[in-house]
Amino acid sequence: MLSNNSNSVVVLDNGAGYIKAGIGGDRDPKIVVPNCIGKPSSSKKFLLPDQLQSHDDLTSVSIRRPFDRGYLINPDLQKEIWSHLFKSLLHINPNNSSLLLVEPLFNLSSIQRSIDELVFEDLGFRSLFVADSPSLVHLYEASRRPDGLISRAQCSLIVDCGFSFTHAAPVLQNFTINHGVKRLDLGGKALTNYLKELVSYRSINVMDETFLIDEVKEKLCFVSLDVDRDLQIARKTGKDNLFKCMYVLPDGITHTKGFIKDPNEAQRYHSLQDYSSTLLPGTNEEVGQLEISEKTEDRKKIDLTKNEFHLTNERFLVPEMLFRPADLGMNQAGLAECIVRAVNSCHPHLHPVLYESIILTGGSTLFPRFAERLKRELRSLVPDDYQVKITTQEDPILGVWRGGSLLASSPDFESMCVTKSEYEELGSARCRRRFFH
Repeated sequence: MLSNNSNSVVVLDNGAGYIKAGIGGDRDPKIVVPNCIGKPSSSKKFLLPDQLQSHDDLTSVSIRRPFDRGYLINPDLQKEIWSHLFKSLLHINPNNSSLLLVEPLFNLSSIQRSIDELVFEDLGFRSLFVADSPSLVHLYEASRRPDGLISRAQCSLIVDCGFSFTHAAPVLQNFTINHGVKRLDLGGKALTNYLKELVSYRSINVMDETFLIDEVKEKLCFVSLDVDRDLQIARKTGKDNLFKCMYVLPDGITHTKGFIKDPNEAQRYHSLQDYSSTLLPGTNEEVGQLEISEKTEDRKKIDLTKNEFHLTNERFLVPEMLFRPADLGMNQAGLAECIVRAVNSCHPHLHPVLYESIILTGGSTLFPRFAERLKRELRSLVPDDYQVKITTQEDPILGVWRGGSLLASSPDFESMCVTKSEYEELGSARCRRRFFH
């Protein structure tokens, strides 16, 4: 049954990894599903996002995504996914609804035209407002603490670790300062792919197991606060190796989902309290040589008849990509340097308040110790007379959507939108100017 509520505003945070969709004014979205369709080995056809999410066995899933490298490349597939979500899951009638759509920063004009056609011509929404994630995160966090610094200064620096990219974006008076935005071409997808490669090299081929390795990453990876020390601990055998844990793959018979063999073993790294910069004996060069040696030995010991693999230093080397991409041969600045560049792109008067108003959002900020590591790295790059304060959103995956829900419920929202009649009269390019600043 479709809703005929003429005042409904659909809030759609259309991420490359996950779609978050719901009704403006609600605290949480009604739908959080992968932005893709997939065909499991046990299925003869591609399943839609919610069907895929509820499927028992997600081993060796063939995945088709409407996004690639952070941008919409397949509008037809996106239309199929959206139509299903709006009709079958949200039960709304687009003709009677407005749409608040969260788009990637610096979206190409050709993609914007495709989206406008999809929204107005194919789906028939009454009106459209386009927002970017940093401004919505700022709006939500400022509203949560009306007496806090972010609200009083109307200024913050949003660090968004998304599926395809990581952005450091200054926001002033609810507008993203575009010339100050700095991008790191790494996100959750790249981290998952790196973990696939490490596991496949050392143990068993998991290159086709996207959903499974995503879960391994989310449950077992963490950010190291002393990489050199942890690499040496990871070389130890037996109980002295606090990072080693076993993950059991689905066998399709007794269990269709993977699981951690010993959850207590996986949590042993928490016992490491002293993260001073004191190194154990051995230089970085020696550590590297030992790592290579360990890889070779591990490969000899692998029993491919077993449906499980162990993780050691992969657990912290994967998130390390965000902080030290150059160590992996990528010509990219690390996250801390990316933030400093974003701040330095703004007026000097904003620098102290930006460093004191850093907000983390996006799924990759959920790695344990992420904020603490980032603060340590920033402290060495930021002038001593500036404070560095980092806030992690209460739910970094839903933070953007909640900001959109807040904006959609404001009295002025409808006047900010482009209507279908304006789109038909003026065209996409002229209507889009309303969302620029």
